[in-house]
Amino acid sequence: MKKLLAVLFSFMTLTTATSASTVARSTVADAVSVQQNDYVEILYFHGKQRCATCIAIEKHTKEVLQKEYADELKKGKVKFRAVDISKKENEALADKYEVTWSSLFVVKHGKKSEIKENMTNFAFSNARKKPDVFKSGLIKKIDQLLK
Repeated sequence: MKKLLAVLFSFMTLTTATSASTVARSTVADAVSVQQNDYVEILYFHGKQRCATCIAIEKHTKEVLQKEYADELKKGKVKFRAVDISKKENEALADKYEVTWSSLFVVKHGKKSEIKENMTNFAFSNARKKPDVFKSGLIKKIDQLLK
């Protein structure tokens, strides 16, 4: 009987310690999750085949991010995603942003809200023939949303 009680006591102690550890991990994970909610994401949507302007939009966007926002990228405050809308797994995201062709969005993700800035017309007007105008406009928008 004493052995049975000792085994039960050991089991209960182990279970309690494991539960406490799980709660602690969940709390840390939740805190990290909350911190990661505040970030600016640049979404570049494209199809399978891309024109020269589409390629320029992605190229110049990446250049801006690497040159101007390297620290923010590392910290997760700025993120970039190139999304191929011809792939089935990207349909939901394309639908969310009502995208049917190449597009550029700068989105601020907050804890409870999302601010979407559609920069598609601006990007197509400037990325290829006026890349400096495109880059400065993109920087201005990202800076505005990072505040």
